[in-house]
Amino acid sequence: AQARRQIAEPRRAMKAVFASSLALLAAVSSAGAARTEVTPVQKVIQLMEGMLAKGKEEKHAEQVQFAAYKQFCDDTSVEKTRAIAEANEKIEVLKADIQKYTADAAQLTKEIAGHDEDISVWTGDSKAATKVREIEKADYDALHKDYSESVDALERAITVLKKQAHDRKQTSFAQVSQLKTLALIPAEAKKAIDAFLAEDPEAGESGLAVSAPEAYGYEFQSHGVIDILEKLLDKFVAERTTMEKEEMNSK
Repeated sequence: AQARRQIAEPRRAMKAVFASSLALLAAVSSAGAARTEVTPVQKVIQLMEGMLAKGKEEKHAEQVQFAAYKQFCDDTSVEKTRAIAEANEKIEVLKADIQKYTADAAQLTKEIAGHDEDISVWTGDSKAATKVREIEKADYDALHKDYSESVDALERAITVLKKQAHDRKQTSFAQVSQLKTLALIPAEAKKAIDAFLAEDPEAGESGLAVSAPEAYGYEFQSHGVIDILEKLLDKFVAERTTMEKEEMNSK
């Protein structure tokens, strides 16, 4: 719009000058009719030639200015068209990204829900496993205590029996009799202990010792009981060791 105004204003000015020139030429011609002098006409012609040259110069300047403005418009149009094309392409890429990310978000939401369910199940399993472990630990402690008490009682009973097999004095078989109260001692071993105690010549109603010759001359027949107790001792020690290893591995 500014360029158009710049082009239109010189044209209006030229029209005004041209009209003035024509009026002056008419006046001069009228005056020339009365006189024979032609100098004013020549001056008008010179003035008009000057105006023509100036008009051509201004026209050329306007053409140069218009060409520059047109080049600017063409360059701007090309640049804006390119920018619009790039923006449209970027919009399409972003739309595709949005679709992909929306699908990924939906998939991840589904996976998170599955993981939450797994965590809930595993938490319940963990609590149940912890409870089972507590029960197993209590059972282990109780059974380990039974094994330790049984091993200790067997060692003391075997010591007593071996000692009295060589030098039998009036003593009590309380260590041997105590074995019958232990839960881990099998029924067969308890029967053997009962049979051994029933054959004891000192196990009378009074529980007192018999005559000295009988006490020292009696060949104590306890090797069978000792063998049974030693086998039980080895068995209990081995089983307790296995229990301890399993307990260590389960931690």
